[in-house]
Amino acid sequence: MRLKFLGTAAAEGWPALFCQCDSCAKARANGGKNIRTRSSSLIDDSYMIDFSADTYMHVLYENIDLTKVEHLFITHSHEDHFYPEDLMLRRPPYAHLNVPSRLTIYGNSSTKALYDAVNAEDADDVLEFKEIVAYNSFKAGDAIVTPLLANHIPDEDCFIYLIELNGKKLLYGHDSGYFPEATWDALKGHVLDAVTLDCTMGPESCERYHMGFPQNIRVKDRLIAQGNADANTIFIINHFSHNGGLLHDELVKMAKPHGFQVSYDGMEVQI
Repeated sequence: MRLKFLGTAAAEGWPALFCQCDSCAKARANGGKNIRTRSSSLIDDSYMIDFSADTYMHVLYENIDLTKVEHLFITHSHEDHFYPEDLMLRRPPYAHLNVPSRLTIYGNSSTKALYDAVNAEDADDVLEFKEIVAYNSFKAGDAIVTPLLANHIPDEDCFIYLIELNGKKLLYGHDSGYFPEATWDALKGHVLDAVTLDCTMGPESCERYHMGFPQNIRVKDRLIAQGNADANTIFIINHFSHNGGLLHDELVKMAKPHGFQVSYDGMEVQI
């Protein structure tokens, strides 16, 4: 399983669109891994998690062929994770596919409502939306996917995903604060090869909606104690905000002693 991080920032990006804070000024000045776009990831070219307004930029800068993506998993309805207007560009006359194919999108009722609001009748040949329910596993190509409840929007069933593919298991944990107990229960019995966790607030503590690094450590410790992880499990922090304050190298210095890798736009991990 090959995991590629396309965007690793929170909703405002980093540097943020209109921001003049020190963290954004430093990111602009230093560039490189400090430039972070809105959240999205790719697995083995065929599976995508979240579809942000920065997807077009990801395609250009990372040389991605989106026609290879067959399955798209949406975590929740915030527009930095789901921008369905651009999905409509998969149909003619905006796109001419050499081999006609359908992209299947999976998400909750809130994301389906957003999709339905922009869906065009002539898109049905190239797009299909399947509404999914927390803790109900489903097959997507060769993958078995289980949506688990996140701790994020109070009135929406936001998901993190357990993805099983090619004998490997990935827990993709964005956007979420410390996991609900039902999610911890659902994870019992799964030995994870990789875990990527929300670290929106950087070094600051944050229990709800998002996490900071103190909660990342708590989650890792509990996964190990519960038997979900061991010394071979890859742990990665992702989804950063300028409000957390630390640039990439500073995040690495914070995370490395605790056994975490720090994601950046374009980073690839072989699981």
